[in-house]
Amino acid sequence: MKRTNLKDSPLHAPSAGLIRNVCVYCGSSQGAAPLYAEAAAAFGRVLAAAGIGLVYGGGNNGLMGALARSVLAEGGFVTGIIPQFLSEREAALEAAQNMIVVPDMHTRKRLMFEKADAFVALPGGIGTLEELVEQLTWVQLERHTKPVLIADIGGFWRPLLDLFAHMRERRFIQPNFEVRYLVAEAVDDILPMLETAAARTALLGREKTEIDPRL
Repeated sequence: MKRTNLKDSPLHAPSAGLIRNVCVYCGSSQGAAPLYAEAAAAFGRVLAAAGIGLVYGGGNNGLMGALARSVLAEGGFVTGIIPQFLSEREAALEAAQNMIVVPDMHTRKRLMFEKADAFVALPGGIGTLEELVEQLTWVQLERHTKPVLIADIGGFWRPLLDLFAHMRERRFIQPNFEVRYLVAEAVDDILPMLETAAARTALLGREKTEIDPRL
């Protein structure tokens, strides 16, 4: 594992196209069903085959570990970003080409945003949910236009999607202030959906890829 400081860390893994690096939020545990880890490993293979780098939370446990190890096994590029206090608790992945140890969670989330061109939420817990909802909030507030995709593996995110529908019904999400996200139920659909969304945004000239300084 190559540990780097913030100043020296590369911004992107080598790749062409609009989607060069994907940030994946997911659990540091395996979950109750094998299909969650299987989906994480499968998406890792998809990323590596496409020459797209993985940006993730840096851990070696659970879905995080399954995802990152799969990318590495297929010759892909992994950037892990982990706070110092979690580097031992979550067992930072030693094999990652670029492991950035940061002082706090806020720095971690900022760097994950800066280094990624799109975001994917696989199954996970409270941390995964918080990271996903933060990105959805920033998109809703038009702070950036990077695509955000919910990977509804085995229906895991269906209760959250139902909650969003309930918010619309109760008019707490207004039609003119919509929450924009993609939903994929199959791993093979994730990357094509991200690429299509990024291409559409670029074609319309609506790209906004730098975080608003007010955040």
